[in-house]
Amino acid sequence: MEHYVAPLKHWTVAMRINHWAMAISIFVLIATGFLIAYPVTISKGETWLKFSVGEIRFWHLFFGVLLTFLFIWRLYLAFFSRFHADWKDLFAFLNIKDLIHQIKFYLLIEKEGPPHRGLYGPMQSLAYLGLFGLIFLIIITGLILMGAGYHAGITAFIYSILKPVERLLGGLAMVRYIHHVLTWCFVLFIVVHVYMAFWYDAVLKEGTLSSMVSGYMFKKEGH
Repeated sequence: MEHYVAPLKHWTVAMRINHWAMAISIFVLIATGFLIAYPVTISKGETWLKFSVGEIRFWHLFFGVLLTFLFIWRLYLAFFSRFHADWKDLFAFLNIKDLIHQIKFYLLIEKEGPPHRGLYGPMQSLAYLGLFGLIFLIIITGLILMGAGYHAGITAFIYSILKPVERLLGGLAMVRYIHHVLTWCFVLFIVVHVYMAFWYDAVLKEGTLSSMVSGYMFKKEGH
């Protein structure tokens, strides 16, 4: 027989704000990104009403810059959070025994998942490391695409630093293509992430979903 102990603090306020701010930014970036790639034609009306793509691009750049600062903040929290600096937890997948155990659990071979030795399980840690890699790459390619249209200011300065990266990737057209492919990677990640979050919560009933709002999870213990 199992019972649940009192709620245990799992996520700080800072981590939760960062999580939801990142989620909103990524959703807006995906939506505006696709509208930039496949703009909607406005055939009638005043000329000033036909600047819709320009406005969409503004919001795309705005949330792109916001995501950059949120990413820097998330890295800071990973190393310097006063509650729990989770950078070591992001390497939970290196515990091969727990990793195999969790894979078996997801495949319904095992009835119970491996014990959480930190904030993340092995597969979770691998997924979040991959997500951080995606965010880093889409920020770099996004800064190149944004900076290519500026000749002065901090944006142009950042572009001059990233110019060798643009050449390495094969030019501006290839950078744009990579940026577009990365967007689809984000779409795939969101679908899998949401599905697994609901599935994990339904099976273990530890408050996984609500924890990103309340900050608390329920630890299940044998009795």
